[in-house]
Formats: sequence, C-alpha cells, structure tokens
Amino acid sequence: MTPLELLSHYDSGLPWPVAPSSAAGFDVSAAYQQALAVRALRLARGEQPRGFKIGFTNRSIWARYQVFAPIWGTVYDSTLRFCDGQAALALAGTCQPRIEPEVVFGMRATPAPGATLDALFAAIDWVAPGFEIVQSHLPDWKFQAADTVADGSLHARLLVGQHQSVQSIASTAGQLEALLAACQVTLLKNGSPVDTGCGANVLDNPLRALHHFLGELRQCPGAPDLMPGDVVTTGTWTDAWPVAAGEQWQAAFGTPLPELRVDFTSA
Repeated sequence: MTPLELLSHYDSGLPWPVAPSSAAGFDVSAAYQQALAVRALRLARGEQPRGFKIGFTNRSIWARYQVFAPIWGTVYDSTLRFCDGQAALALAGTCQPRIEPEVVFGMRATPAPGATLDALFAAIDWVAPGFEIVQSHLPDWKFQAADTVADGSLHARLLVGQHQSVQSIASTAGQLEALLAACQVTLLKNGSPVDTGCGANVLDNPLRALHHFLGELRQCPGAPDLMPGDVVTTGTWTDAWPVAAGEQWQAAFGTPLPELRVDFTSA
C-alpha cells in the first residue's frame, strides 16, 4: 500500500484490503519509512505533530499480539486532546478502536545525545494520566510488527488528563522510576472493573520506556527529534480493550496520578 492509500484508510476508518507485510521485503525498517511518508502527507495538509506514542512496551501482552519489541509513532494536533480529568471523545473514523491507560510525559527540553535517565528526567516538564485510543486496520487485530508501524503504530487518539509538575512528585530520576513502577491502575467500563496493571509493566517503568524510545527514534533514518512541548505517551499498563459509543471508561490510578474518565460518542 502506498502512503496515500494508508492515509485514506486512516481518514475513512475502513479496513485495509491487504497487509503491508504481505509485500516482499516489507519489514519494520521499511514500515518506519512508510510511516514517515504518511507523516509528511499529514503535515502537508496542515496537521501539526505534537509528540509521539510508544507502543508494545508492556511485555505481558507481547505473546498475545505476536509483537515482541516496542514501536513508536506520531501524535498530531488532530489526534490529541487535553482535559481536566473527564471528557467526551468521538470514535468516528476509527477502525476497531481499543483503550489503553498510560502515563504521558510533557517535555520542556530536547534531551542531549546519549542522555542518561537523570538527564532525561531533567528534560521533562510534567506527567499526566492518559488514555490512548488505538486501532488496527487489519481484521481481529491480527498483524505482523511491520504492519503495526505502517498503521501509525496503531495510534488513533490520545486523551491527556490533569498535568502535574514532575518536580512536584519526584526530585530525582530514581524517585520517579520507583513511584511510577509501583503505581497501580484499575481500568473500569461503566463502573465495573475489567483489568488491572501497574507502571512496572511498561519496560519496568515509564521513564525507562521513554529512554528506550529516545534511542530508537534517533536511530531511525529521517525521523524527527524529540522537541520542547512534545507529549509522549509511554504504553499501556493493561491489555487493550475494545470500546464503543455509549460507554464510559475510567482509569483509577494510585499515587501519584489522578484518575481519568472518558465518555465515548459516535460523532
């Protein structure tokens, strides 16, 4: 599939007729170049990049989806939404949407090359709870790793809850790692618990997920760097759960994160 075809299916929410990975030689490296070409098309029509999503950082779900390493993709102004803890979100244009509770970082600076965890911590402005709405344009969420990268790394929407200054909850990278690794979340649908997870599921903790992502981003030919003001959502703490219009979902995080609620609508 061409970048223009991929973008057309993203806009319409219609499934793909064929998996990109069915083409000879289409691997993860080729998929990132395809995704960057789609990014260029989106920028050309006026969308603005606002940061990144990291996917498949939760090792506990690798075997279920047959993807065994993290991936990353772009978050746009058209897919990003901020709220004070509760919001309505339309699912129009998404394909087989699912919900993921995550931690989102806001960057205040571009980390230096070879940044340590301490240097990365110093480059973060805020932390917040988030819901990433992910999607797959292949039936029943059956895909190869290269397909997920070509599919915008499965990103559809990102809802970001209440921000907290990183410095207000931790004074060092080590403290932030420990806090977020130990933090628990319960995911509820219409008030009933459906799953639980913790920050340690995400490459041991979200700060390490961010550190891993930064290295991968800078090794990808043609990829943009992480910039001041970017948001980065670091991967789901639970499995990804199907969602539909008319449902309310809640992520009840433990300390230090506030809860987040979303009401799904059709349009």
